[in-house]
Amino acid sequence: MSTLWYASGEDVKSPATMAFRLLLPVTIAFLFFFSCFLIVTPHLAWVLGGLMILYYVPPAGKESIIPLGIALGVPWWLMAAALALLDVLTSLFMLLNFGIALRLPYLGPWISRFLASGDEFMQKRPWIARWRVPGVAFFVFLPFQGTGGVGATIVGMISGLTPAGILLAVAIGGTAECLLFALGSEVIWRLILSNFLLGIGVAVSVIAGAVFVYLVFRFRERKRSA
Repeated sequence: MSTLWYASGEDVKSPATMAFRLLLPVTIAFLFFFSCFLIVTPHLAWVLGGLMILYYVPPAGKESIIPLGIALGVPWWLMAAALALLDVLTSLFMLLNFGIALRLPYLGPWISRFLASGDEFMQKRPWIARWRVPGVAFFVFLPFQGTGGVGATIVGMISGLTPAGILLAVAIGGTAECLLFALGSEVIWRLILSNFLLGIGVAVSVIAGAVFVYLVFRFRERKRSA
């Protein structure tokens, strides 16, 4: 696939360059984490750090990590910023170290299967290639498994976006999704604290609505495949 030339890693000859590509996303993540000690209490900073790590453990996602962080006392805007940044850094790691990612256990085979079905995937979702950056951003915004930094990067590659375009799309979609979950969780949590029954009722309604949208989406996906 010609659109993957910049991510193959075959152009990397220097060990220093390889180390830079590997460590850049990790370094940015650690800088963000340590800066949180200047914003919130050390306890909340460590809670946030743990949740940032937990975000990479399936099946955890924004829909579970963000409400949990807010319930534990982390400000909603900081939770949104942290997870949106992780999506961008994951995409950056993929772009800089695609060859290495292909060799990682579990992740590598998943990427290979995704690439193998790339043409079929795009045929079912022509709007992604048609809308370019907004299309990939909307793909990231969808709260489904595989629409995070890894999946969005591959979709962006298949769509022919440049690395800058992919990062921009992931940043837009990830930030919008994180803000949606963070603001929604903050409102529901405040409702629970002020009126427990009302807050629980709203939470159950939101979850039921999300499940309904997910089932409708999956039904339409299966119908297209039939």
